[in-house]
Amino acid sequence: MTIWDDRILEVARDRDSVSPKELEETGYFRISRQQISRRLSKLKDHGLLQHLGNGVYIITERGERYLAGEISTYEDEPDEIRDTSESPNGVGEPGNAG
Repeated sequence: MTIWDDRILEVARDRDSVSPKELEETGYFRISRQQISRRLSKLKDHGLLQHLGNGVYIITERGERYLAGEISTYEDEPDEIRDTSESPNGVGEPGNAG
């Protein structure tokens, strides 16, 4: 994920849909339309955007959850961010006695 990915998702969240041309025309991005297209495709591959065709994308529920900080897109982390506040000593965790 790049800083541009977060910005793309934020714009997609605030609008009904986005396209490379529209994103380029916002003036928010200092990357080319081709680079924006590549980032849109990567975000789609991660399930954060849905491609509707003709270069138009909408944000997915997963994209909304990512922006809210509820999930991670790092490949080595679980999709869900664990809440460890309920079990401070690990009781009930797999592999722990108790």
